[in-house]
Amino acid sequence: MTKQTIVGRVAQLAKANINALLDQAEDPQKMLDQLIRDYTNNISEAEQAVASTIGNLRLMEQDHQEDVRAAEEWGGKALAASRKADELRGSGQSTDGDRFDSLAKVALQRQLQSEREAKTAEPTIAAQTEVVDKLKTGLDQMKGKLSELQAKRDELVARAKSAQAQNQMMDAVKNVNVLDPTSELNRFEDKVRREEAKAMGKQELAASSLDAQFEQLDAMGDSAEIEARLAALKAA
Repeated sequence: MTKQTIVGRVAQLAKANINALLDQAEDPQKMLDQLIRDYTNNISEAEQAVASTIGNLRLMEQDHQEDVRAAEEWGGKALAASRKADELRGSGQSTDGDRFDSLAKVALQRQLQSEREAKTAEPTIAAQTEVVDKLKTGLDQMKGKLSELQAKRDELVARAKSAQAQNQMMDAVKNVNVLDPTSELNRFEDKVRREEAKAMGKQELAASSLDAQFEQLDAMGDSAEIEARLAALKAA
């Protein structure tokens, strides 16, 4: 994975629009759960990539520091060799003086090489430092986005549970309205009243039949009286 790819991916994930994604989702809660899993994995991968990039930067910084120290050390050795050469020449030892001057030149050559290596590494270190700063910023944004996702998910779950509870309550109220206990009592009262009316009808019918029987009995009594009186007339 190249540095540019890492930076681009972290920046893209950090700028993801959660609300736009949710608007396209059929089941926002499931999508948020999946986004949280994916985002957590992406953060883990990004952290590893950023750690590797930071590690490479630190190695370059260490090499640069070693080159700077080496340049200073070689400069010190060149100075020491040059002074020794002057000292030897002052005491009439020209050959030894030339030899130390040669050593001074070698040290100066090493100093120049170390300085060039340090200077060559500086632009790369600066660019890599900028990349690392951007990656760190992107990671912080990703972690903030993950917190936002988690909060959004918790809010959505709470709203879903509240809506479900409200729907259950409304269904219960609807069922109560359909099966209104007052209306059931009214129907039962109507049924009782019909039974009472039926009993009253039967009683009335029974009473009518009894009256008819007594009327018939009275009629039979009158007929017998009439026959008796007729018989008495004939006997006189």
